[in-house]
Amino acid sequence: MFRLWSTSHQQENDPLNHDAKINELKAAIGPLSGRSLQFCTDACFRRYLEARNRNLDKAKKMSEETLKWRSTYKPEEIRWREVACEGETGKVYRASFRDRSGRTVLILRPGILMLLEMLQNTVSIDNQMRHLVYLMKHFGRFELSSIFLDKKTFHKVKFVYPKNKDSVELMKQYFDEENLPIEFGGPAILNYDHEEFSKLMNQDDVKSAAFWCPDDKLPHWANERSGAEVAPEPVSLTPAAS
Repeated sequence: MFRLWSTSHQQENDPLNHDAKINELKAAIGPLSGRSLQFCTDACFRRYLEARNRNLDKAKKMSEETLKWRSTYKPEEIRWREVACEGETGKVYRASFRDRSGRTVLILRPGILMLLEMLQNTVSIDNQMRHLVYLMKHFGRFELSSIFLDKKTFHKVKFVYPKNKDSVELMKQYFDEENLPIEFGGPAILNYDHEEFSKLMNQDDVKSAAFWCPDDKLPHWANERSGAEVAPEPVSLTPAAS
C-alpha cells in the first residue's frame, strides 16, 4: 500500500507529468484565439487542473465555463471609472502590500451589520459585482467564474479573529510583520484613501489595456492621458425619471 501511494505521490509531483496533463487539457479544449489564447497560459491550465484534483474532464468543463463567462462578461474591459463609486468607502480594495509569497491581497471590510451599513454605499448588485470582478482580476489574472467555492478551495479558507493568539500566529505565516494590522499584533493601520487608490487603478487600467489590446487598438483614453491624470467618473445609480 505504501509503495502504491508513494508512486502516485511521485507522479503528482513530477514536472513532466504536470506538463503532459497540461498538454492533454490544451488538446481537449481545442484551438483558441484572441483574448482566450492570452488568458489560457500553461500556468492558468495548471491552476484549473489543481482545482479539480487533476481530473481532465472536470478541468476541461471548468475551463470552458470560464471562457464562456469571459466572452459575455468581458472582465478585462471593466475600467475603474465605471466602478469607482463602489470603492468610495473602501468596503473592498487592493492592499498596497503583498503576502510573503508575493501574492496580491484583497481587503474586504463588510464586518458586522452596522459596519456593513456604513460602508455599503450603493444598491446596484450588478455594479457591486463588476467592482469585485474588477479588483479580483489583478489576482495573477484570476477571474471570477462562480461566487461559490469548490470543496478543495473551501478548505483553504482560514478565519482569523482580532486579539486571538492562534489567529495572530496564522497571520504571521502569510504576512510580513510590518504589514500586520494592529488587531493582529502588527504596527499597520490600514487606512483607505480613495483618491490615491483611484490613481493606482487608473494606471493599472492603462497597463491592462496594453496587455489585452493590440497596440493599434488601444482605447483612446489610454493613449491620450496618463493613468495618474485620469479622474474617476462617477456612475449614476439613480434611474432616469419616467
